[in-house]
Amino acid sequence: MGRLFGTDGVRGVANSQLTSDLAFRLGQAGAYVLSKEHPHPRIVIGKDTRISGDMLEAALIAGICSVGADVLRVGVLPTPGIALLTRTLEVSAGVVISASHNPVQDNGIKFFDSTGYKLPDAIEDEIESIVLSEEKPWEVPIGGEVGRVIEINDAARRYMDFLKSTVGSLDGLKVVLDCANGAASYVGPVVLREIGVEVIPICNTPDGVNINASCGSTHPEQLQRAVVEHGADLGLAMDGDADRLIVVDEHGNILDGDFIMVICALAQKEKGTLAQNAVVVTVMSNLGLHLALKEAGMTIHETQVGDRYVMEELLRTGAMLGGEQSGHIIFLDHNTTGDGLLTALHLLSVVKEREVKISQLAAQMRRLPQVLLNAKVQHKERLMEDERVLAKVKEAEEALGGQGRVLVRPSGTEPLIRVMVEGPCQEKLKELAQGVIDIIGKCDE
Repeated sequence: MGRLFGTDGVRGVANSQLTSDLAFRLGQAGAYVLSKEHPHPRIVIGKDTRISGDMLEAALIAGICSVGADVLRVGVLPTPGIALLTRTLEVSAGVVISASHNPVQDNGIKFFDSTGYKLPDAIEDEIESIVLSEEKPWEVPIGGEVGRVIEINDAARRYMDFLKSTVGSLDGLKVVLDCANGAASYVGPVVLREIGVEVIPICNTPDGVNINASCGSTHPEQLQRAVVEHGADLGLAMDGDADRLIVVDEHGNILDGDFIMVICALAQKEKGTLAQNAVVVTVMSNLGLHLALKEAGMTIHETQVGDRYVMEELLRTGAMLGGEQSGHIIFLDHNTTGDGLLTALHLLSVVKEREVKISQLAAQMRRLPQVLLNAKVQHKERLMEDERVLAKVKEAEEALGGQGRVLVRPSGTEPLIRVMVEGPCQEKLKELAQGVIDIIGKCDE
């Protein structure tokens, strides 16, 4: 079966790769491993809006209850809301059923420990070894020792109240909110209205199959048009599980996670609240971010791609703000994972406090030209070591003459290799990136 856990839990095509049987075994193994310290463990389970969530939820619950753990079911809720409830309801662990920004046919299962953090590799390895070997190191409970399901009916309200507690009133702002037909479809518009924002929600009618479909953070075209048409101050785009945010300015221009981090970091530094005077970013962040933050006298810590690595570096350094260009931003002083709605509220707070347009705040960073292309492959790990691919990457780097960089990496969640080329000339970057993509395609045959 190969390694189950990627950079963001276990993912695959639902009912094909990620089957009910696998979900059942993950529930058993996860509950056993994460509940060793608890005589009668309780585990929070939530999901996004994709149709396969019901099927996988039922299988997970059956697995968890079969080893004697109780399930606290919260229903549809953003991933960061589930992380919050995991740490505030004093449970043994939390589980999210979601494939984030992936298309509807995909789904995933992600675990949090009792403190709301993603699992370290060692714990994932232990769960995986039990699943793959089909061992049953636990005693099978019977009678009253079998787990039960407890409905948490106020889960959305708990999460919304938490979000509201982190900012003041934001009245006077007009915002278009793209909910990606996902987990933010209910809580997003409600929480923004409750703090005074005039909200125009779009893509907030999930039907089980329209999650991320031509909408949300990976497809913000509808949002761009809506912001201009409604004369909004800005637009906010969530992804399927609402743990990331992409912004559109008043002119319809896209602002990614790099712009968001620069705006928030500079605002925090001015207030004297930027912990360790530092920000954590990944190798994918634009060189323009580095220039803007270094000019402001900040320390930048760089990690490999993946929010779990950003989190590890935040914990190691004591910094509280970090994230990815994709819009996965972590405010560690508030939550233990990326949170699209939390990020939106803090960004809106800066806009309101400064009384300037979001485009003016974004101008604090000059984005260097960057091209990102994806190659769909069958053998991504092998290709990363292929001498022909490595030679082409070296050739592209030499062509940039020290004025840019080439980054090639396998996706942690999809069968893709991502090629990013950065430098002064956009057309040259496209040519170099496509050259690397073409070689990868040939070597994958």
